[in-house]
Amino acid sequence: MSTLPFKPWSTAIAVAVTLFIWLVLPLPEGLTPNAWLMLAIFVGTIVAIIGKAMPIGAISVIAISIVAASGVTGDTPGEAINVALSSYANPLIWLIAIAIMISRGLIKTGLGARIGYYFISIFGKRTLGIGYGLAFSELSIAPVTPSNTARGGGIIHPIMRSIAHSFDSRPEDNTSGKIGKYLALVNYHSNPITSAMFITATAPNPLTVQLISSATGAEIQLSWLTWAAAMLLPGLVAILAMPYILYLLYPPEIKETPNAAQLAKDKLAELGKLSRNEGIMLFVFLVLLLLWADIPAIFLGDGVTLNTTTSAFIGLSMLLLTGVLTWEDVLKEKNAWDTLLWFGALIMMAGQLNETGLITWFSANIRDWITMMGIGWAGASALLVLTFLYTHYFFASTTAHITAMMAAFLTVGLSLGAPPMPFVLIMAATSSIMMTLTHYATGTSPVIFGSGYLTLGEWWKAGFIMSVVNLLIWVLVGGLWWKLLGHY
Repeated sequence: MSTLPFKPWSTAIAVAVTLFIWLVLPLPEGLTPNAWLMLAIFVGTIVAIIGKAMPIGAISVIAISIVAASGVTGDTPGEAINVALSSYANPLIWLIAIAIMISRGLIKTGLGARIGYYFISIFGKRTLGIGYGLAFSELSIAPVTPSNTARGGGIIHPIMRSIAHSFDSRPEDNTSGKIGKYLALVNYHSNPITSAMFITATAPNPLTVQLISSATGAEIQLSWLTWAAAMLLPGLVAILAMPYILYLLYPPEIKETPNAAQLAKDKLAELGKLSRNEGIMLFVFLVLLLLWADIPAIFLGDGVTLNTTTSAFIGLSMLLLTGVLTWEDVLKEKNAWDTLLWFGALIMMAGQLNETGLITWFSANIRDWITMMGIGWAGASALLVLTFLYTHYFFASTTAHITAMMAAFLTVGLSLGAPPMPFVLIMAATSSIMMTLTHYATGTSPVIFGSGYLTLGEWWKAGFIMSVVNLLIWVLVGGLWWKLLGHY
C-alpha cells in the first residue's frame, strides 16, 4: 500500500483555510478581489509550510501554479506566469543558493572540521574554553555557510559530540550533566547569533533584505557589508556572553578539561597537513570575504566593485575549475536548489501582497489599533519587536514566520515614526534571535535536541533566557553602535 505524497490533515487544513478566506469571509472595504484572493493563497501556503503538508519546495511549486492559474498576478495568462516566475531573476535568491553550494566545500574538504578542532586545541583546557572554541568555530565559518543547519548540525555538532563522548558524557548513561549538556547548549545557541551577523549566514536573511527594501520603498537596501558592519559589535558581545551565561545556567560537573585540547590536537594530526583542496577552499573563503566586504574598491576604486551575487558565482566557479567541487557535487546539493525554488515563490507572493495593496491596508489597520493605545513610536516599536520575536513559539520555520509577518510589522513601525535604520536592523536581528526559543525553531534545533543531552524543559528555559539576553544586547549595544556608525 503506497503512502500519500502529502500529509492529509495538514493539506486539508491548508486548503480549508484558503477557501474560507476567499469564499466565506467578506471582502473588506478598500481591498480588491485580487488582493483578497492573493491573501487566501498566501495564508494557505504558510499554513501548509507550518503543518509540513509537503516539502517546502513542493508546496512552492503548487503555490506558483495556483497563483499563475488564478490570474491574480496579471490580466493575461502570459503576464500571470511571467509575474509568478519573476522573482527568480532576483540576485539575492541566487546569492543564497550559490553560497550553499560553496559551503559544501567546507564539509567535503574537511576544512570545517579542521577549523573547529583548531579552536578547541587553543581554548580546550577548561570546559568554558571548549564552549568558546565551539562558538568561535561557528563564527569563523558563518559568512559562507547559509545553511545554519549544515553549520551547527553538520559541522560543529559532530565535534561537540566527540568531545562529550571523550569525557564519558552520554545521554543513554544519564551522564549528560558531566559536560555534554553544556556543550550542546553552546553548540545550539551559537547558531542564532552567527545567523544574525551576516546576510549569508542563514537562508532567510536575503528574504529579510528584500522585505526591508519593499517596506522602505527601496530607500534602505542592506548590502552584505552594511549588514555585517551593523551586526558586528552586538554579535561579538553576544557570542562572548553566551557561553558564560549558559555555564552559569547549567554548570557542567567537569570544569577542567586538559584532555580536550589534546583530543583536538590528535584529531588535527589525523587530518594531517592542510590538503590542496582545503587550501583552495580557504583561499576562496578569504576571497569571498574580501569581495563581499568591498575591500578591492577601497584600494582600486569603485570600478572594481562587484555585486555580491556575482562574487558568489566567481567563488563557485573557482571551486569548479580547481576540482574542489564537481558539477555532480553541485547537482547533489539539494538544499541549495530547494532553497532557490521556495525563496522565489515566497518572495513573489510577498511582493504581490504589496503590489495589490494588501500590506498597506493591513498595516494601516494595525497602525490605527496601536495608535489608539497612545504608546508612541518607542512603545509601538517595542510591542512589534516583542510580538514578532515570541510568536515564533507558533512557527516551525523561520522562513514562514518572516514571510507571514515581517513586511506588515516593518510597515507599521516605520509609519508610526520609528527611526528607519535602527528599526529595520533590530527586526532583522530578531528574525535570527527567535531561533533560540524552541526545539523546532529552525533546522538546527531538532538535530542538536535529538542528540538527547537536554530535556524539553531545560531546552525551553535556556531558549527563553537567551532570547532576552540577545535582544537586550542588540537593543543596547546595537543601538549605541548604530549611532556611532551614523545610522540615525
